[in-house]
Amino acid sequence: MPMHHIPAPPHVKAPPLSFGTRFGDLVFISGIPGFDAQGALPDGFEAQFANVVTNFARVLTEAGATMRDLVKVNVLLTRASDVATMNKLYAEAFGPAPYPARTTCVVAALPDPKMLIEIEGVAAVVT
Repeated sequence: MPMHHIPAPPHVKAPPLSFGTRFGDLVFISGIPGFDAQGALPDGFEAQFANVVTNFARVLTEAGATMRDLVKVNVLLTRASDVATMNKLYAEAFGPAPYPARTTCVVAALPDPKMLIEIEGVAAVVT
């Protein structure tokens, strides 16, 4: 069974990884930070969250999946004060219910000090 790798957008300087990999009916999405299409990282949490969702949806689409195919999501935040805002934005972007299983962690840091959020996930494409 072949694997389909989804690269980072052309202007995003990414470490050596695929943004996503589809193997069979499963899609594994790497932790995606809030970079925009030009590879810039905005200052605000809401803007970073919106970019994460845009990039997440792109990976899913390239893998033949949608947000409704997500079964597990991990959210990493660098500030506990963003949890309530994240929950509101998450409900809008990943809804309506039922939502995928989710873990949310507040971490000391992400690779770039300006990164406020990173989301990873797993989707199952049932045909």
